[in-house]
Amino acid sequence: MRPDPLPPQGGAAAADDDALLALLWLASPALPLGGFSYSEGLEAAVEIGLVHDEASAADWLRAQLELAPARADLAIIAAALPAWRQADWDGLRALDGWVMRTRESAELRLQTEQQGHAVVQWLHSLSPELQPCPPPAHVPPDLRQPSYPVAFAWALASLTPPTLPVARALLAAGFAWCESMAQAAIKAVPLGQAAGQRLLARLRAALPALVARAAALPAARRQSFTPMLAILSARHETQYSRLFRS
Repeated sequence: MRPDPLPPQGGAAAADDDALLALLWLASPALPLGGFSYSEGLEAAVEIGLVHDEASAADWLRAQLELAPARADLAIIAAALPAWRQADWDGLRALDGWVMRTRESAELRLQTEQQGHAVVQWLHSLSPELQPCPPPAHVPPDLRQPSYPVAFAWALASLTPPTLPVARALLAAGFAWCESMAQAAIKAVPLGQAAGQRLLARLRAALPALVARAAALPAARRQSFTPMLAILSARHETQYSRLFRS
């Protein structure tokens, strides 16, 4: 049985569809990036009782979204995406160096290294017409294994059109974080699936405003100052019983 031929498509509508599908792909929890194995301090917060039910998990993750990704990784992606498009190697080095300097525990630094490596390996595994752009051979050696937000921006530059607004790309990156953390809460608290979806709904509602802020954030105002998260992450490194790597 042979499928019917598809009608030809073109123009702006087809380009918009391609961009949307690429963003859905990049936000998918099915990407082999190991996101399911990280809780980013949530498991340690559960261990000491700061998070213990749906309401406390929602409050914790809503605050974390605003204080950590929105001021750091999403802002880095916003700057790194045009830098990849323009082959701004010095700019990318500065962004990648900032990420590595601001990880406040060994496990958070290891997480961004491992997930960045996973993004690059995934890009390399795609079919020839979907290879990284710019190609790895054109990228300086010290930028071929960047931190996670810089690597994610490379994936965005490779799979989306250059006309895609940065804020639209950040929505995909932000929702990927929200979905990963909602799944972490389901396992760590623990919560039921319905509670996890309510939690995700709360994070989703906050995301557009935080993405707009991240997209407009000047470099001088980027920060990763989250003392409680840093303390919990450091404690988690020696936590006796744990499910997650962070």
